[in-house]
Amino acid sequence: MTEKYALLNQGEDNEMEVFGYRTVRWRRALCIIGYIFSLGFLRALFYWKPEVDIWCQCIPCSLSEADVILLRTTDDHREFLKKKVMEISDYTQGSKSGHQVTKKNSIIEKSLMKKTGKIRYVEAKKIRYVWNTIEGKFKKIGNLEEELSCSDIHSKFGSGLTAEEQAIRQQICGPNSIEVEVTPIWILLIKEIFNPFYIFQAYSLCIWMSCGYLEFSSVILAMTILSVIATVYNLRVQSVKLHKMSISYNSIMVTVLHKNGEVKEVESQSLVPGDVIILSENKRFLPCDAILISGGCTVNEGMLTGESTPVSKVSLPWVESSMPWKLQCGEDYKRHVLFCGTEVIQTKAHGLDLVKAVVLQTGFNTAKGDLVRAILYNKPMNIKLHREAMRFLLVLVFIALLGVAYTAAAFKKNGASVHEIVLMSFLMLTIAVNATLPASLTLGLLYGQTRLKKLGIFCISPQRIILAGQLNLVCFDKTGTLTEDSLDLLGVLPSNDKSFQDIHLFSSGKAIPWSPLLGAIASCHSLIMVDGKMQGDPLDLKMFEGTGWEFESHASHGTKDGESISCTMVKPGPSAEEVPVEGIAILHQLPFSSSLQRMSVIAQITGETDLTVFMKGAPEMVVKFCKPETVPHNISTKLDYYTTQGFRVIGLAYRLLEKEGLPAIEHLERDMIEADLIFLGLLILENRLKPETNPVLQELSTAKIRNVMVTGDNLQTALNIGKHCGMVPKSSKMIIIEASEPQKDVPASLTWKIITENQENGYKESGFHTVMNDKWNPNTSQPEEFHFAIDGKSFQIMLQHFYNVVPKVLLNGTIFARMTPKQKSSLVEEFRKLEYNVGMCGDGANDCGALKMANVGVSLSELEASVASPFTSKIPNIECVPMLIKEGRNTLVASFSMFKFLSVLTMIALTALVFLFWKYTFLSNFQYLMQDVAIVIPVCLTGSLNGPAPKLAPFRPPGQLLSPSLLLSVFLHVLLTVGLQVTAYVLLQQQPWYNESDVFSACLPFNHSAENIIAKVPTITETYLATTIWIVTGMNYIVIEIVFSKGRPFRQPLYTNYLLIISIILQFAAFLFFLFGDLEVIYTTFEAVCTPFYWRVYILVMVLVHFVLSYAIEEGILENRNLWLLIKRLCNYQSKSQYRKLQRRLMMDTEWPPQNRTDYAIKSVSVMDSKILVIKNASYQPPTQSSSESLGQQKII
Repeated sequence: MTEKYALLNQGEDNEMEVFGYRTVRWRRALCIIGYIFSLGFLRALFYWKPEVDIWCQCIPCSLSEADVILLRTTDDHREFLKKKVMEISDYTQGSKSGHQVTKKNSIIEKSLMKKTGKIRYVEAKKIRYVWNTIEGKFKKIGNLEEELSCSDIHSKFGSGLTAEEQAIRQQICGPNSIEVEVTPIWILLIKEIFNPFYIFQAYSLCIWMSCGYLEFSSVILAMTILSVIATVYNLRVQSVKLHKMSISYNSIMVTVLHKNGEVKEVESQSLVPGDVIILSENKRFLPCDAILISGGCTVNEGMLTGESTPVSKVSLPWVESSMPWKLQCGEDYKRHVLFCGTEVIQTKAHGLDLVKAVVLQTGFNTAKGDLVRAILYNKPMNIKLHREAMRFLLVLVFIALLGVAYTAAAFKKNGASVHEIVLMSFLMLTIAVNATLPASLTLGLLYGQTRLKKLGIFCISPQRIILAGQLNLVCFDKTGTLTEDSLDLLGVLPSNDKSFQDIHLFSSGKAIPWSPLLGAIASCHSLIMVDGKMQGDPLDLKMFEGTGWEFESHASHGTKDGESISCTMVKPGPSAEEVPVEGIAILHQLPFSSSLQRMSVIAQITGETDLTVFMKGAPEMVVKFCKPETVPHNISTKLDYYTTQGFRVIGLAYRLLEKEGLPAIEHLERDMIEADLIFLGLLILENRLKPETNPVLQELSTAKIRNVMVTGDNLQTALNIGKHCGMVPKSSKMIIIEASEPQKDVPASLTWKIITENQENGYKESGFHTVMNDKWNPNTSQPEEFHFAIDGKSFQIMLQHFYNVVPKVLLNGTIFARMTPKQKSSLVEEFRKLEYNVGMCGDGANDCGALKMANVGVSLSELEASVASPFTSKIPNIECVPMLIKEGRNTLVASFSMFKFLSVLTMIALTALVFLFWKYTFLSNFQYLMQDVAIVIPVCLTGSLNGPAPKLAPFRPPGQLLSPSLLLSVFLHVLLTVGLQVTAYVLLQQQPWYNESDVFSACLPFNHSAENIIAKVPTITETYLATTIWIVTGMNYIVIEIVFSKGRPFRQPLYTNYLLIISIILQFAAFLFFLFGDLEVIYTTFEAVCTPFYWRVYILVMVLVHFVLSYAIEEGILENRNLWLLIKRLCNYQSKSQYRKLQRRLMMDTEWPPQNRTDYAIKSVSVMDSKILVIKNASYQPPTQSSSESLGQQKII
């Protein structure tokens, strides 16, 4: 018997719990009867609460027997999904070779091992999960088996699938299509009508109509219908747009290779994992994810990464190993994968072979499918905010329930019938939740999204706009983000006989003389020719342009066998110095990878037999692959000299490969190619800061938002850039952290080195003897006055062996260099663990993981949407970051203000009913219309139109809906409202003309317009109290509308919102007209009664006093930041954020930060399954002070 519970996608972002259930017929029959008797409300409940649906109709059972499963996401939102278990016939039942049509131990084979000949599966969020009979759980289908090794992929799938294999895979995996159906209008209409708020609206309309408010109900009904139509129209437009986006390249013709050698043109929808597709030279978009197994490609992955620079792909190496191919390739596996939706710009065959790729993933499992699913199933990000809103609404409902009890008592006191008591009690409930609340909050997000779009910032997740308003730390990539994409060549520093020669400056105008160094510069790149224009990485472009050579993308190169192959060729140009070679043919590329920090090419100099390997990359990485006797002894000195001045330095090396006896080039392993190299020298380039970088970083720093650099570049270069861009203030101390892995009996160590700035050479290490006495005083220094710098290798060691130190380092870590994509993601994750609200801004594929991991990720891209991040900016610099933060703060404050307005408005209405019901009177239809339609609706439509403030405030707006300031604001304004209405109620009853039975004669001596209605029998709404309460509450609405229309410091002032200003003026003018206009039409239409003129002046004075008090309390107390800071100090309130707590602890630590010492880990700490594993090394004895003076100090931790 299998378990009733399991996990789907364990460890992934879309992890879900799955529970098995079996439908019980009699339960289902009872539920259907319930649908009928509840007029569909039970069905609506089941629609919005699928878990209730399953609990009512089904009973728990094992997953193997379940016909329905309940899915629950494991994130904070805990979303439930109900899915029916489907079955398909086993295709192999009629096949003679049924057991051979699938690969051994594959998920497909395990799914077929069922005696019934049926395959069970479910589809959740567009992904198909097939029941694995061997493992007893549902497994994702639609991708190639993950446990396959590199050799497995080549040997088992390299020649394609048979027709039977293809057919069974297609039947189980489904079609290769990313199609989002256009939802029919009637379905959208039904879903919208069954929205809980519309159901509540329908309930309210029924109550209002039963109470006789026909005109008011008709207007609200018309507005509700218009709202439903507008919403359905927008949903339909979005559905059509997403449909068009998803079906693009859904049905294109592809060339497929079958196992029998037959080549067929088929529609891409019929592709299955394991198919072999042949890529032609023509440009095309990929209809699936595929592993390149033969030849090379250049693709545009803008849709995936937001980076428009062409990316080179190489074939998967044929490595004889049982290790799964992804583990074999490591972090760099993506260089072998062609992703769905990306454009193949150019293909390159090896010799006479074809460019082939094995289909890896199909349909919604692909990279493009991930993008579409991210839009379709956008995760709610503001979980905490949503919960707080629901709690607040529950409080209002509770108050309304108290109001129901009061209503029943009041009406019973006045002798009302049971029917009337029940009806009025239900009416009180309709006031509790304002039906415009969800629409108002959604409008605020849409307005914010529209404003961002006008600035060139696009968003696929509008809810994240609010998160942007809470950012207090932003990580920036360096190259292309803080600095220009293009590089300026400074010079080349050749190496010969284990020493550096004189630098060759490009500014001299002299061409580089021929040597292997020139060959490396001219050929070690991944440039391509597209439409007659050379394209590629900016560094490669600048490097090649400096040689004066020419580029041919499809040159003919003759081999020693007399054959001629087409390849990329570089040849000396007219401006190049005469060289003894005709050209260099680039035969094979090992593309650059951030994780490997290098690239290599296999080339052949024209006329030579042997092959040449050229490598370029990070100097410290290149040196590792070179023969020690070829590396200059002073390379570190030279490297520091240039990197501390901010130059980007590239190392170059080469070796000769004897072609005799070599296997095919594409089958050569990288480890064999990149070995025993000869060091050639250093290429030095200048990477200038973008002009916008310094002002933006200064703006963020002034706003108390931390700036952190996360780059793959050299540490010294990053330090220099950090200093020049203002990320590291000149008055701050810089401490470099270097970590060493444990070796034999010596545990892992951390060395803390203080560096100072040298006017000529930038940063350098301080002399230990001169700094040792400069002891850090935590009582006079703030944590912000020093900064840590660390490289990726040391960061990884620190994560593994000094995890307890990581939070301390992150608190003041500013420069993180030589970081791999995975390390960038880990860094952002660790920042978030400290409860920082983290933003990430980058421009390339290396930042994808960090962009997704951050609270808010911004990709600098020309595309409106990419898989890389929720925000993409067409602004090619970091100016988009403060723009986004400003809009985030603006939208956050607007949402909170709207929530406050509607909450206080609810309390105003409830208070008014309390007084009215006590005297057994009501407001009329048109009085309600004036309040709800003329005041509330315009505020909801225009209240969020204010733009963001032009300047970032040095503090953030409250991020909690239940924050003390917001709750106190609501409470005090409710008190003022109650005070206003109590004052009006008491004063009214003290007037000499007040009479509850004679309501028409109070102003006859002064107002003859009332003479015509004196003989009229007054209705239950025509009372002095109802007229007074109507005017008072109406003007109260306007006062609250003005007071809660926040302006600075996070939004533009109220007067910039022209529509809202016009609305307020018209509303106030209308109520002044109703107050002082002695016209019969006013009294008859609004069922009001005439009051003496002086009483009207009293009302106006009361409202004006209320306005002054409300504005003074809001601005003088609730929005008085200095007052709140004083209260916090007096109450000894301290932030509960993890990073603030740690900051306070470190302020009391006299030994922090460490200076010029080395710490050894007796307890090496590793992170394993979110727990800390302690490994003791009791045999280690640290060196004595005398034997290691060069280290300054030692400490055991």
